[in-house]
Amino acid sequence: MTYPNPAPYGGSPAPLNPSDEKLWAVLVHLSGIFFSFIPALIGYLVLKDRGPFVRAHTATALNFQLTLLIAYAVGGILTIVLIGIPILIVVGIAALVLPIVAAVKAGGGQWFTYPATIPFVR
Repeated sequence: MTYPNPAPYGGSPAPLNPSDEKLWAVLVHLSGIFFSFIPALIGYLVLKDRGPFVRAHTATALNFQLTLLIAYAVGGILTIVLIGIPILIVVGIAALVLPIVAAVKAGGGQWFTYPATIPFVR
């Protein structure tokens, strides 16, 4: 049995069309609100070769979520001296508001970078 046009193993994936890139970028940003860095990591690993727009947004979301993990850890440790409580409040608000802003920008086809984010992935 012969299959027409077999895809070679290890070949590069087909690029996404611009509307699909926007959709995936929006989903990666919003899913970080509920599931932390896991959706951004999976999105980056799976979609990074599918287009420059989705690669940039998944990397940005992953960097932001990893920065949030560090901020939560530092804030949690600093609750011993009470300065951690305001840090946790500010980080919690940023974790809710900034992904929504990023999703709106991604849905509009605009590039977005989170403020005060450590660039772990480029």
